[in-house]
Amino acid sequence: MTEENTSPAVEEQIPEAGFAIQKIYLKDLSFETPSGLEAFTKAWKPNVQQDLNIQVNPVEEGLFEVVLLLTITARIDNKVVFLVEVKQAGLFLINGLDGIQLSHAINTLCPQILFPYARETIDSLLTRGGFPALMLAPINFDAVFAQAVMQVQQQAEANAVATAEHAAEAPVTVN
Repeated sequence: MTEENTSPAVEEQIPEAGFAIQKIYLKDLSFETPSGLEAFTKAWKPNVQQDLNIQVNPVEEGLFEVVLLLTITARIDNKVVFLVEVKQAGLFLINGLDGIQLSHAINTLCPQILFPYARETIDSLLTRGGFPALMLAPINFDAVFAQAVMQVQQQAEANAVATAEHAAEAPVTVN
């Protein structure tokens, strides 16, 4: 028999990539029906607006609280019928990733896990409030992330061009 001799220092130097859900929970919930009974007297053909935001709070090394904020506003004749805000949160352990890989995991994988919980909370809340369930369509968080990265790159390029143009216009002083 041969014995493998690996030192603990060598094992600690190679971080193992890993992802684990520690906890999923409802962080905040708000439901408003500002038009009251009037909302139930009109034909139900609302204009529904969905706003999405992702908040990330580092808790400790490799542990992140990710909060998916969904705001749903329904209007009929430009009057708000209902407004729902859900902050669905999760505590995620993410090891061995950094830079764009970590950002990608936090902004795509975590929200993909949280979204079904938020969608169910919204539908349950709406039906208890007397409204039909919305059955929100799934969101492609990979596409949302790719679009956000592209916007950041375009903004950086625009800023670089503006800085270069400003430098070219600046007067040169020779002593």
